[in-house]
Amino acid sequence: MGGGAMKDGKPWVGDAVRDEVTGRKAIVTDVQHGSRYILRPHAGGGPTWVAEDPERLTVVPREQE
Repeated sequence: MGGGAMKDGKPWVGDAVRDEVTGRKAIVTDVQHGSRYILRPHAGGGPTWVAEDPERLTVVPREQE
């Protein structure tokens, strides 16, 4: 997984992240207006969600995916 590219030091589409608010690992699927992050579960499928606090998204290094 992975393959995203952080933009201006922030997660971007394709990045694996940890959503510290929910405690879940996710993939960024869309970034709307530069600040609304749409996430999907990292594995296993399931519905997407909007990150409640984008400042609390941490990019997961590839070796930890």
